[in-house]
Amino acid sequence: MFTGTQIDDALYEELETALLLADAGVPATEFLLNDLRRRVKEARATDPAQVKTLLQDAIADMLAPLEKTLVVGVYHPTVIMVAGVNGAGKTTSIGKLTKHFADAGASVLLAAADTFRAAAREQLAVWADRNQVEIISQQGADPSAVSFDAVGAGRARRKDVVLVDTAGRLPTQKHLMEELTKIRRVVTKADITAPHEVLLVIDGNTGQNALAQVKAFDEAVQLTGLVVTKLDGTAKGGVLCAIAREKPIPVYFVGVGERLEDLQTFKAREFAQALVG
Repeated sequence: MFTGTQIDDALYEELETALLLADAGVPATEFLLNDLRRRVKEARATDPAQVKTLLQDAIADMLAPLEKTLVVGVYHPTVIMVAGVNGAGKTTSIGKLTKHFADAGASVLLAAADTFRAAAREQLAVWADRNQVEIISQQGADPSAVSFDAVGAGRARRKDVVLVDTAGRLPTQKHLMEELTKIRRVVTKADITAPHEVLLVIDGNTGQNALAQVKAFDEAVQLTGLVVTKLDGTAKGGVLCAIAREKPIPVYFVGVGERLEDLQTFKAREFAQALVG
């Protein structure tokens, strides 16, 4: 795309198509192209190869507000609720987050508040074992009760972080979203300052649907950050541009593979370069 001989309308049209196919969405695409035209003019660029760098700059600037570090240690324990639809990689991300905190020297307690799906509890127990951390789990128990007990246990055992795994749900399932709101309310009863973070795990391949998820979950539980999974080369991560434009919630981590260490802190510049290639 950037190997042509001139910067013309045809190039901008190609870029528009590419951004839309990458799930950037119409508002973000229009904004980026207008910004790019301005940058090309200011730089007096004449070579399409220069446009590539300028587009990376435009995307990096757009995504910069999403770049934020997840801080633990201000509260003891720091209570982190994790939500997400089934299949987004929520429980796996919790396992990776546990390793991230443990590597930083923090002690972690896991709460298996996904009580409807036996496999979810078992999966979380495997991650707890692999990371050698404790887990609060009760078969068939009320998710809110498990969350409440976990916060109390985290305080009593002097843990640095309590990670609460909530049931996978679709934003269209009203009763499940209400349950998520209840978990948040009960966590606050256990600790008036909690939850300190409410993270949503989204699959980087779901495109514009990811933006709809962010809006729905934010309305239900007031999100503080995102974890974007499955950005391993096949994903169309342009949806982060749409999120930055329409619902700028910080992206704490991106998942780029299956291994424990494949959860990386989000860097706007690196992401923009990878997106434009």
